[in-house]
Amino acid sequence: MTGKIVAVFDFDKTIIDLDSDNWVIDELGATELFNQLLPTMPWNSLMDRMMKELHSQGKTIEDIEEVLKRVPIHPRIIPAIKSAHALGCELRILSDANMFFIETILNHLGLKDYFSEINTNPSFVDEEGRLRILPYHDFTTSSHGCSLCPPNMCKGLIIERIQASLAKEGNKKKMIYLGDGSGDYCPSLKLKEDDHVMPRKNFPLWNLIFSNPIQIKAEIHEWTDGEELEKVLLQIINKISLEEDEEGKSTCDAQLLSASDCKLQIISASAHEALPQALSVPQ
Repeated sequence: MTGKIVAVFDFDKTIIDLDSDNWVIDELGATELFNQLLPTMPWNSLMDRMMKELHSQGKTIEDIEEVLKRVPIHPRIIPAIKSAHALGCELRILSDANMFFIETILNHLGLKDYFSEINTNPSFVDEEGRLRILPYHDFTTSSHGCSLCPPNMCKGLIIERIQASLAKEGNKKKMIYLGDGSGDYCPSLKLKEDDHVMPRKNFPLWNLIFSNPIQIKAEIHEWTDGEELEKVLLQIINKISLEEDEEGKSTCDAQLLSASDCKLQIISASAHEALPQALSVPQ
């Protein structure tokens, strides 16, 4: 039954316990320059610029990888992801970090194969060995049109695309969205009544949701750390599974009742063969 659940995770401060961009900048000693440049350009563009600065200072891709492998993560996050996957949930990531950071961390943690899709800002290592970070949405050519989201990524649009692709497959899947930041508010607004949203307590998403909870159609479940994330996530999966079982049982009971009615009508018809009209059998 849990094959009917899609769990969509934010990455920074949800799967890992901090912001991967800040972690790399701080660990490689570039915080001061980062803070100087931050007011002058969008975050995503600044990260690409910082990778150029780090490269010019002699920092290598291997240096960045080593920093990413040291990223702090709550010990219950890995079992939570593995348990949700084992229960048949489809797991996806929706993050405003970048593909190189996310894949490096997931590979190091042995988690990459548990996710069917990673939606994030593209990145690649160029011929000079410098990491390039690009916007998910190329805002230099057009705007995604959402005032709630940063110019490089509207997570709400991506959630709508996922919803549309699930509908096209004919799957009435329920979605669980887990996040913490203000960028997770737009996708939370797109969730439907049968869906669930898990905002991290006292983080921007939680504050936005509880400032006006009537805006959210999905069921809201707060969490504080990895231990609570695991507990709440598995409770939701269990609840959905029980509901699916009940729906299946009700359908089965209705079908059995219908079959029973048919049988009674057939018996009734044979007992009254003298009647000129045939009894209609309900389909």
